[in-house]
Amino acid sequence: MAELADAPDLGSGGRKALGVQVPPFAPNAVGQEEPFARVTRQATGQPCRYHRMKTEFIDLSETRKNLVVEIPTAAVDREIDRLSQKYQQSARLSGFRPGKVPAKLVRKRYRDQILHDVVQGLIPKAVEEALKERGLDPVDAPAIKDVTVEEGHPLTFTAMFEVLPPVDPGEYLGLTLRRPPIEVTEDAIDTAVERLRQEAGKSEPIEGRPAATGDTVTLDLKRRVVMPTADHPAGPSDSERHEGVTIDLGGPANPPGFDDELIGLEVGASKEFTLTYPDTHEVADLAGRQVSYAVVVKEIHQRVPPLLDDKFARDVGDFDSVAALRAGVRVDLVETGNRDSDRKVRAELLKQLASRVTVEVPDALVKRDLDRRVEQFVRHLLAQRINPQRAQIDWDAFREEQRAPAIATVHSMLVLDEITQREQIDVTELDIEHEVAQQAEQSGRTPTAVSALLEKEGGIAQLTIGIKREKTIDFLLANATIVTA
Repeated sequence: MAELADAPDLGSGGRKALGVQVPPFAPNAVGQEEPFARVTRQATGQPCRYHRMKTEFIDLSETRKNLVVEIPTAAVDREIDRLSQKYQQSARLSGFRPGKVPAKLVRKRYRDQILHDVVQGLIPKAVEEALKERGLDPVDAPAIKDVTVEEGHPLTFTAMFEVLPPVDPGEYLGLTLRRPPIEVTEDAIDTAVERLRQEAGKSEPIEGRPAATGDTVTLDLKRRVVMPTADHPAGPSDSERHEGVTIDLGGPANPPGFDDELIGLEVGASKEFTLTYPDTHEVADLAGRQVSYAVVVKEIHQRVPPLLDDKFARDVGDFDSVAALRAGVRVDLVETGNRDSDRKVRAELLKQLASRVTVEVPDALVKRDLDRRVEQFVRHLLAQRINPQRAQIDWDAFREEQRAPAIATVHSMLVLDEITQREQIDVTELDIEHEVAQQAEQSGRTPTAVSALLEKEGGIAQLTIGIKREKTIDFLLANATIVTA
């Protein structure tokens, strides 16, 4: 499954819009530091402009950082006063007219709600100010923990976040890259032409012989579960009858062992048999179950390909003869080989860039690429008409399998971004319009619709990052030595 999700998404890995992950209000004491963490404290008690708050920077690793923030009592109490007045205006308590509930009673009755609003109102602004004051740029929204808030006391909390590590791309001009040679053999041409013949074949009924692999069998079928499982007990719905079912013998979607039971049957023949589905079968309702079948063969068809002659060449395309068809197939195979070689050169370039990163990378970026790979694999399953939720797939194992290539992708993206900055590679409006037009053509939408969707979902920034990386790859390839070997 690894190869299905290996292609890097050059639009991923950029910073997301800054926010904070403020937890539900729950006053608690400041937690202890992580065990065995490499902690470096800097400028304890440094004031920031926002309410003269104090911040303490804790350097846990190359990428993981903490900020311990203290917002002074005066600022907290002012916010409590403001919110208390707001609650007082709308408070409804028995014995008091609307808006006349005493402030002391409002603070007592709505204490938790007021303190929750204080946290939600002060922390995001404080985090933004503290990060700006220290010139820190998180790769994802900081997570907030250890929140303590009470009237008459400072509001304290810890903001946990990750930053990009320093990356040294080394010498990146004049890289040596290997391009696989393109070799189109006569056997490859024969195979491609034969594939065209088979695709152009017409289905014809068979008489005088039994069904064989490659035939299409039409049959009436009755299916019944004879060995239910604890998760899927037998019931009325487990007995099914279907008429006019077509089965391509040898097809990948057929149940295990099903083809063997049909091969050798002639039109009019009937047969009963039982199959045991493996525990790993992709259809969860049948996995590990024993199912009996009763079939009656109604028709057998075979696909008969046309003769390989000049008429076939003309029917396939603008070719006057079989020789012209073979020449056209050769051109197509060469173009396919060139595209494959281009992908391999590009993959080697990214692999070389990734190898230059030896420092820790942010977990948020690795997780983001893992999410992309899972989404890509799910789309692959859906394209094959497989329900991902019912397929027997260990998604945790799949993510773990993809972790190493995801880390390599993040490595290469970090180096690309550093080179982009050093070479001052930028994106023009024309570049964006061209990319939007390409996406519109691929999706069958108008450029205006694609542009509006990107604007709505905040995708223009990601699109710009992807274009920059593509332009940087083109720059590196233009300055590389590519050897065909």
